[in-house]
Amino acid sequence: MGISRRLQYCHQGFDPPHQSDTRTIYIANRFPQHGHYIPQKFADNRIISSKYTVWNFVPKNLFEQFRRIANFYFLIIFLVQLMIDTPTSPITSGLPLFFVITVTAIKQGYEDWLRHKADNEVNGAPVYVVRSGGLVKTRSKNIRVGDIVRVAKDETFPVDLVLLSSDRVDGSCHVTTASLDGETNLKTHVAVPETAVLQSVANLDKLVAVIECQQPEADLYRFVGRITISQQMEEIVRPLGPESLLLRGARLKNTKEIFGVAVYTGMETKMALNYKSKSQKRSAVEKSMNSFLIIYLIILLFEAILSTILKYAWQAEEKWDEPWYNGKTEHERNSSKILRFISDFLAFLVLYNFIIPISLYVTVEMQKFLGSFFIGWDLDLYHEETNQRAQVNTSDLNEELGQVEYVFTDKTGTLTENEMQFRECSINGIKYQEVNGKLTPEGFSEDSPDGNRHTLMKEEELFLKAVCLCHTVQISADQTDGADGPWHANGIASPLEYYASSPDEKALVEAASRVGVVFMGTSGDSMEVKSLGKPERYKLLHVLEFDPNRRRMSVIVESPSGEKLLFTKGAESSILPRSKSGEIDKTRIHVDEFALKGLRTLCVAYRRFTPEEYQEIGKRLHEARTALQQREEKLADVFNFIERDLELLGATGVEDKLQEKVQETIEALRLAGIKVWVLTGDKHETAVSVSLSCGHFHRTMNILELVQHKSDSTCAEQLRQLAKRIKEDHVIQHGLVVDGTSLSLALREHEKLFMEVCKNCSAVLCCRMAPLQKAKVVRLLKTSPEKPITLAIGDGANDVSMIQEAHVGIGIMGKEGRQAVRNSDYAIARFKFLSKLLFVHGHFYYIRIATLVQYFFYKNVCFITPQFLYQFFCLFSQQTLYDSVYLTLYNICFTSLPVLIYSLFEQHVHPHVLQSKPVLYRDISKNAHLGYKPFLYWTILGFLHAFVFFYGSYLLMGEDTSLLGNGQMFGNWTFGTLVFTVMVITVTMKMALETHFWTWINHFVTWGSIVFYFIFSLFYGGIIWPFLHTQDMYFVFVQLLSSGSAWFAIILIVVACLFLDVVKKVLYRHLQPTSTEKAQMEEDKGSVSSACDFAESKHRGEDNRQLLDPSSLQDSSYVH
Repeated sequence: MGISRRLQYCHQGFDPPHQSDTRTIYIANRFPQHGHYIPQKFADNRIISSKYTVWNFVPKNLFEQFRRIANFYFLIIFLVQLMIDTPTSPITSGLPLFFVITVTAIKQGYEDWLRHKADNEVNGAPVYVVRSGGLVKTRSKNIRVGDIVRVAKDETFPVDLVLLSSDRVDGSCHVTTASLDGETNLKTHVAVPETAVLQSVANLDKLVAVIECQQPEADLYRFVGRITISQQMEEIVRPLGPESLLLRGARLKNTKEIFGVAVYTGMETKMALNYKSKSQKRSAVEKSMNSFLIIYLIILLFEAILSTILKYAWQAEEKWDEPWYNGKTEHERNSSKILRFISDFLAFLVLYNFIIPISLYVTVEMQKFLGSFFIGWDLDLYHEETNQRAQVNTSDLNEELGQVEYVFTDKTGTLTENEMQFRECSINGIKYQEVNGKLTPEGFSEDSPDGNRHTLMKEEELFLKAVCLCHTVQISADQTDGADGPWHANGIASPLEYYASSPDEKALVEAASRVGVVFMGTSGDSMEVKSLGKPERYKLLHVLEFDPNRRRMSVIVESPSGEKLLFTKGAESSILPRSKSGEIDKTRIHVDEFALKGLRTLCVAYRRFTPEEYQEIGKRLHEARTALQQREEKLADVFNFIERDLELLGATGVEDKLQEKVQETIEALRLAGIKVWVLTGDKHETAVSVSLSCGHFHRTMNILELVQHKSDSTCAEQLRQLAKRIKEDHVIQHGLVVDGTSLSLALREHEKLFMEVCKNCSAVLCCRMAPLQKAKVVRLLKTSPEKPITLAIGDGANDVSMIQEAHVGIGIMGKEGRQAVRNSDYAIARFKFLSKLLFVHGHFYYIRIATLVQYFFYKNVCFITPQFLYQFFCLFSQQTLYDSVYLTLYNICFTSLPVLIYSLFEQHVHPHVLQSKPVLYRDISKNAHLGYKPFLYWTILGFLHAFVFFYGSYLLMGEDTSLLGNGQMFGNWTFGTLVFTVMVITVTMKMALETHFWTWINHFVTWGSIVFYFIFSLFYGGIIWPFLHTQDMYFVFVQLLSSGSAWFAIILIVVACLFLDVVKKVLYRHLQPTSTEKAQMEEDKGSVSSACDFAESKHRGEDNRQLLDPSSLQDSSYVH
């Protein structure tokens, strides 16, 4: 009953009570007129990659910001200050909080606006739709499911379409899916014969048909559906498979136009389903910051509770509970003790709350936002040919670039240029190269008498014909088949435009046409070849398709003389053992030589059939092709029977050109301790060959394979063997090759074992990967117990999910659309720029932000600890040590700029040194500068300095000594101001000690901050301001500075604080220098000789030095 009910729902086009498994699409939205038809609801065709809308921006952004511990904490403090009588005014915490929230919201709003802009560009693209008998131009976002859409040559499909017809009679079209799965070859798609004949808008408008298909799913290669066409009162049902589905993001090639019906739209297209949702990526530094904040919250609560308890312990004595000069009111005597305790605790909390640095977040936000411009300005990351500079889409992850442990890279278009070129070939045991459009045997030069031939020898011609006939290459539709193009003097046609499903085949056919044997195209079942200007027509009898198990393909043709020939080409492992004659040994040596050069090799062979043999073969092929049971096995047997006793003709070597400096970059990444994984959709052999040529795999490496496993048990067994082998030969390096199917088996049950094998391999190559599998591999490593920082880099839409999954995603501005760039955190034009991005920018950003964070905690410990110590001297009466204006401005004005400028410009080592010594990257890996050791050091240093400030000032003034010439005494405000003055100077000087790279801006803000503090204090205390209701600080500062002893004390305390620090630095640098410090020392020694290099680097716009004054480029650290 349930099933028939379900079918009835589907048939009438209702949505069953739960979402149905199939969708029913009425072509051109011609819904049935009879019955109560309720159309299914489908998504519209908008693509959304942004995070906020105008309406939800404020609530969503505020929610995200208050998830940060510090912001939430300051909100609570602000509310406490509003509710109870506290020692400081609510403005002291309300104003900084408002400032922080606003600055952050503006930055995040701006970044999201850029995403909206990109989305609108895609959603507003013009498209043509068939509506009411004509073509209507509309925007991409307006396409509905069921619309018939027209797409022209070289356009991308705006939705997932089922192909109805094309400009060809057979309803076929060619498509490249490079931006989806990275494959640049042409794929052929076909329409069902009933709709293929409808090639005009008028005919399509009369079509009455219904498509039933599965609900959207992410698998690019799977589609199940059927189309029911109503013609002359009868219904014709045809199956639909992946060959009928044209995916959004793919591009139409070699076909004038197609018509298709939209089946999946917008966020339901396969392209969108392969994207991961934009999760908020947070850097490791931010996580460290949060854990440090919790530690400081604990210190704060401890100080507040201790102060409250001590207050009550003190007040247990009658004379201190209510001293004669400070009587209690009636209300105070009668109030509840518990309430008094809570209100005292909250008052202490407010008094000490500045130990949590609110402006830390805003400084970090500004540092990230302003710092990210340096990447765009860096001329070393600018690619001249394409006029593209590096691009930053997310500035929150700058310092993460300095923490990368794993790099996951795509192969095609990222490591390679994605252009195949014919390099050399071996014919009949002789190696040939192409020189100026001629085949020249190795060792012959241009001028040698034999090098200048116009004819081809018999073997050469046969070899080239084999290459020209054994393939699946198509000729561009614009060039009519067999047309006699303009011929050059040497009998070579002007180049035809070839399209192929494999770039290798295209390169080979093009090479053959250049040296004199031109493939002119197919018409019907005949193939036309021009050999040195002489046309020959071959009849194509059978194609024995390529399959990954045989690893070869063949064609059987009838030559113009009536001979039946078999031409075969494939991997040498599948051709050489089947060859019985020809120069087999020499060719094998040549193939190995080609492979060592990183060329993709293919062997070519042929066989002549007698009429009897051919008859036998024809019969067997027909039987196997029409078999209903075990068709694949039977075909494989017949193919093996045909492709034997071959005569070897030779071998070819084709190169997929690597991008420049890929080898150097991968080697540098390895030196820096970064593991490189290559994840590609490519074939096993191709991927291995490129891995070898780009230095990802070394020749000396032991290469382990986990490929072509169909069952769980064999996969597990192989994994155990690999793990055993690695344990046995732990001396040599291992490389691992995995393919997509084996990977999914390994991940299902044996994740731990697989991870163990991978971690012990110095290079891993995953081939035949689907887009979501790439993301799974990244997630697997990301969530493994060590939680390494991962980086993914790719150029196609097939890399988007892995780019979004990794901690840092980098898009390459390649030939494959802008999908990867739009969804990445950073975008660069070439793979080689990765080394500068990580080793220079990443290193600098990390060092800068690590120092920034810890310095902030340090200066706030210095700031609040004296306030805590002061309570012991004022009966825990919550009296504040500093004036409230000083409290508010300490973090906002007096100490904020030097650290911000440091965090933008600091270069502790020269960028050239960082790039030429990738090993220095290891010094900062695993969050080394933000671990608990350095954090503890800075915190203890803060407490130490605070004790020196407080007790130093106390020793000077605490014993009621008069420090003024007229014998007047100093009050508590003067004491507080003395502590504050010493503190501002020390904290600023400490920052100066940390700075290695001085520019005029550093000098200006460092000394300017101290001068500003003095000028501000003189004005603030020297004038009676009418708008201040109390003015405790009137004339305090002037009086303090008029005492010589105070000046002496200030200098003494500052020197005492910093002296210990300098001694510690000097000792550490000389006794236990890190490799970075050694590099600094070497640099200092060579700084004289490198003065001229600096002038040179000035012209190159080197990193952020291009913004700075060249006169101050000399590294003038205080401590060498």
